[in-house]
Amino acid sequence: MGEIVIEPVTRIEGHAKITVQLDDTGEVADARFHVTQVRGFERIAEGRPVHEMPSLMARICGICPVSHLIASAKACDEVLGVSVPPVATLLRRVMNLAQVVQSHSLNFFHLSSPDLLLGFDAPPTSRHILGVAERAPELARDGIALRRFGQQVIERLGGRRIHPAWVVPGGVSAPLEAAQRDAILSEVPQARARALRTLRWYKENLSSWAEETARFGNFPSLYMGLVHETGNAAYSDGSLRVVDARGRLLVDGADPRRYWEYLGEAVEPWSYLKFPYFLPLGYPEGMYRVGPLARLNVVDQLGTPEADAELAEYRARLGRYPSSSFHYHYARLIEVVHCIDMIEEILLSPEVLDHHVRAMAAVNNYEGVGVAEAPRGLLVHHYRVDEDGLVRWANLVIATGHNNLAMNRGALQVARHYIKGEQVQEGMLNRLEAVIRAFDPCLSCSTHAMGQMPLVVDIVSPDGGLVRQVCRGA
Repeated sequence: MGEIVIEPVTRIEGHAKITVQLDDTGEVADARFHVTQVRGFERIAEGRPVHEMPSLMARICGICPVSHLIASAKACDEVLGVSVPPVATLLRRVMNLAQVVQSHSLNFFHLSSPDLLLGFDAPPTSRHILGVAERAPELARDGIALRRFGQQVIERLGGRRIHPAWVVPGGVSAPLEAAQRDAILSEVPQARARALRTLRWYKENLSSWAEETARFGNFPSLYMGLVHETGNAAYSDGSLRVVDARGRLLVDGADPRRYWEYLGEAVEPWSYLKFPYFLPLGYPEGMYRVGPLARLNVVDQLGTPEADAELAEYRARLGRYPSSSFHYHYARLIEVVHCIDMIEEILLSPEVLDHHVRAMAAVNNYEGVGVAEAPRGLLVHHYRVDEDGLVRWANLVIATGHNNLAMNRGALQVARHYIKGEQVQEGMLNRLEAVIRAFDPCLSCSTHAMGQMPLVVDIVSPDGGLVRQVCRGA
């Protein structure tokens, strides 16, 4: 049996590799997505004062620190036993929505659009954001500006773009001032226009990616996300909903803080990323997806007129429950429109300038669970503390982890379609990476060199001999 190894997987956030096992006839027998780095934040948290947890947990990631900040603060709210002031809940929502906008923009424009615009077989030396800027300058400018919009909202609320310490146990540390609110609102129309222009471009070109749509993680699965009692999308608060591939409700209206009643967590010796699964179906049959595709599948509607119109068109084009992971891209753009609209809606409410933004308390409970929707999907922080408020145990169910089974299934599907024996072209390998990019996995804070990431693929014969080596960017 031979093996093809892609290490590292490029244009994702963190470090990973893909291995493809070939049988004696050269056919793909298996494919695996390996997360090769250890983060260890569950152990790092042990012994720390619980009030430090939000700022500590934000350091898990430089791409989506706000998501961890909010989920962690919500877990701390439970430990303190406080009712968060209503205005603080609204302001937390604004920051989380801005986090979704900036993170989705990073994935779509910087990491994925090079494939969509230039082609999956384009030379890797030009298949990056600078290549996009050369071919389609307006598209690149819109991507940079949309990400900047999300980052600036976070900075105006929290004082900094990365690792803001503004979200704290009991609420937020400072109220929103009128000048900050007005500055954000003044930028909303242009941000919305950029998001809609990109969405229009994507829809016009959707048919050109028919082959990738059919092959990139296109299989039935469960879908999981948070919804409001109205059926609208919920990013910071809401109840848990799980539907199957045909839309049958398996869980609805459930308290996501009791996640252990619905989720199991498995481990495999070949990856440091856990494998969550839907507990009633067992492992690995309980595969499900989270994130933009799943959220659009579980909600009745999004909740703002323009985004709901786009959602209706999305469903008319793709069906009520689209199953291809390639459609994460389409869903991501619709969510950007929705989040911009929601930021505006919240900031236009008069109570958003209320100065009562934090409830203070000591430890009143020995356990707390915080749940929010990160850009990539459901995020859970679960802490247990002692009478002194020191963390004795922590469990984190990271958004990327929920998709782990599906990412592995997608890698196998793409490998079986594109790889036949030892004749492997670079574009085939890029498609293997691209199916992982569609999920937008976030494995840690890291930066990769544009277009020059070293990639060496060894194709090995069944007896262990080197048949061929493919190199890129070395």
